[in-house]
Amino acid sequence: MKRGDVALAVFPNTDGLTAKLRPVVIIQADGLDTGLPQVLVAMVTSNLRRQGKPYRVFIPLASAEGRASGLLSDSVVMADCVATIAVKAVNRVIGRMGREALDRALKVTLDL
Repeated sequence: MKRGDVALAVFPNTDGLTAKLRPVVIIQADGLDTGLPQVLVAMVTSNLRRQGKPYRVFIPLASAEGRASGLLSDSVVMADCVATIAVKAVNRVIGRMGREALDRALKVTLDL
């Protein structure tokens, strides 16, 4: 897995007790060796009411990036909703997204 990969993974729900299979974007630096079998990801949602914030990235399916993402509908990457998940929680990589917009959103989220 590489930064910018779009994958299907078991992502924790906000209650912290349950989780569901959903799209995520790998946001961890390539080659980061933490010594632990885990990866840092951002949640992806098809709820378009979540777009319009500088810490979120809208991916229209009709765009080149949307087609490359492997997503099935217009989606929003939520750089403000991240989690560290087990590598084994990643089902499979389905596509890729560009890093420029993702990096901008993460800078806002992390105040970098």
